[in-house]
Amino acid sequence: MSSLSIAQEAVPDPLAMAALRLPLQRRDGLSPMQYRAVVAAIAVAHVGGIWGFLQVPAVRATVVDAAPIFVNLLAPPAPPAPPPPPPPDVKPVVKAPEPRVIAAAPSPTPATFEAPPAPEVPAPPAPVVVEAPPAPPAPPAPPAPPPPPPEMAASEIRYIVQPKPVYPRLSERNGETGVVQMRVEVDTRGRPMQVTVTRSSGFPLLDEAAVAALRRAQFKPHTVNGVPVIASAPVSIAFDPPDR
Repeated sequence: MSSLSIAQEAVPDPLAMAALRLPLQRRDGLSPMQYRAVVAAIAVAHVGGIWGFLQVPAVRATVVDAAPIFVNLLAPPAPPAPPPPPPPDVKPVVKAPEPRVIAAAPSPTPATFEAPPAPEVPAPPAPVVVEAPPAPPAPPAPPAPPPPPPEMAASEIRYIVQPKPVYPRLSERNGETGVVQMRVEVDTRGRPMQVTVTRSSGFPLLDEAAVAALRRAQFKPHTVNGVPVIASAPVSIAFDPPDR
């Protein structure tokens, strides 16, 4: 016989004993108070016996191993589980279609208006200082005009070659006559430099013939302190008709 069966036989069930004795005591005429006292005394006796048995190491180990079995034997049977309630009449839930979210194209971000840069106004050019060209040097003063050549008197004139006027044939045919008065400048060699008509004869041909004749003449140079100088002298040439 196993230790479990020995323990079950050695430990009396207090409830079973109470159930067996209850009719006897009641038949014995015990009052309810007495009945409770007797039951309590029996329970205490059983507890004390059980405690005594548990003081034995072998019995204590057997009881510890069999404790789950006692619990299962002493636990009242679980009431039958109620039948599950019939499933509720679940109506199929028609899932509403989710609204389509049409993402609108993002509106373009308005471009930031940037004012065009102000046109650069060029600075007015600096005034160009035009330096006046330096004044040309003053021209040198013209040399003082040479003093007029000394005047020779008509009596001082000395000819090396006498002037020989040619009577123009046209003037002779026309009977033109007259005296041409001139002034002649003579250089240091005695040659005429310039001949000027101071008084005309009244006939151009006679004036031209007189000037040409005086240019072909040659004078003796005029001297001052023995030095030849330029001098001027008056000369007159007359045109008379030749004798026929």
